[in-house]
Amino acid sequence: MRKVWRILRRIASVILVILCLGVCWTAAYFITSYVFARIGGQPNDLVAQLVNSTLGFLIFGLIMAIISWITLPNRMAMFNSIIDAMRRLSRGDFNVSLNIKSPADNQFGQLVRSFNDMAAQLGAMEKMRQEFISNVSHEIQSPLTSISGFARALRNPRLSDEERIHYVDIIETESMRLSKLSDNLLKLTSLESEHHPFEPKRYRLDKQLRDVVLACEPQWMEKALDMDVSLEEGEIVADPDLMNQVWGNLIQNSIKFTPHGGTIGVRLEFANGEAAVRISDTGIGIGEEDLPRIFERFYKADKSRNRAGGGSGLGLSIVKKIVDMHHGAIDVCSALGEGTVFTVRLPVDMGREPKALS
Repeated sequence: MRKVWRILRRIASVILVILCLGVCWTAAYFITSYVFARIGGQPNDLVAQLVNSTLGFLIFGLIMAIISWITLPNRMAMFNSIIDAMRRLSRGDFNVSLNIKSPADNQFGQLVRSFNDMAAQLGAMEKMRQEFISNVSHEIQSPLTSISGFARALRNPRLSDEERIHYVDIIETESMRLSKLSDNLLKLTSLESEHHPFEPKRYRLDKQLRDVVLACEPQWMEKALDMDVSLEEGEIVADPDLMNQVWGNLIQNSIKFTPHGGTIGVRLEFANGEAAVRISDTGIGIGEEDLPRIFERFYKADKSRNRAGGGSGLGLSIVKKIVDMHHGAIDVCSALGEGTVFTVRLPVDMGREPKALS
């Protein structure tokens, strides 16, 4: 509908220009007729037609010049506001916005709308960058503070062997946490770049899931968890190394947040050209207000438990990016005290190219 209106407006503009030219030529005809009558001479038809046409175009040009002169201040004000907004944007002021009244479907309207969208997106990216730097600084500072504090405490000669071992264990745990944070940051940076290795191939997804469950056996055996595993045999085309990170992260999270004696379920089904992996647990669950944000970097639904467990809030972000690269989708359903269910859907044959990440 908008395209039709645009075409109609252009047709109306052409008709208006033709009418204006007609009026100008008519005025030129009466002016030349009057002048010829006053001088008492009438040139031949060709000369008269040339004089009328030339005068008509001169009158039309004069009218256009007057209209341009009248509208010039408004146009210059608009151009100056655009230039000023671009200068502010170049200096890092992303709160700038153009408030120019112009039809949305003409060139200036599209320019204003595109500029405001660009400024808004840059502002959002700058906010994310600042939050990212703040979160990284906080996450790094916390283990460094612990390591530094307990390292100073070890200098106390009156410490017992038991206390000394306890402090050393804490330093080792915090060092491992810091190393994991660094490793996850490198993974995220690599995944968001265009040069991350991506080598999809056809393999048995049920076998990969079974291997991941068995690799986590010491963890779920320590908590006496019941592993309810049901895997339909089938193959997919994906990067096995990347997908191994997805299953390992989701299953380890389920183990971490499921109390002693709980149940973890791993289901795999194939239907309609998709593989659906459902990982459920009877753990502490996630609050409704936290569900929309759990895939954000550094976001922790339960900060105290995550910190105690050594989490950095990056694992699910990595999972989401890997699933997106494979043209898949991940959903989560949870309630506090009732457990959590993650469902990952992947195309059986996604092709060879990863999905571009925005």
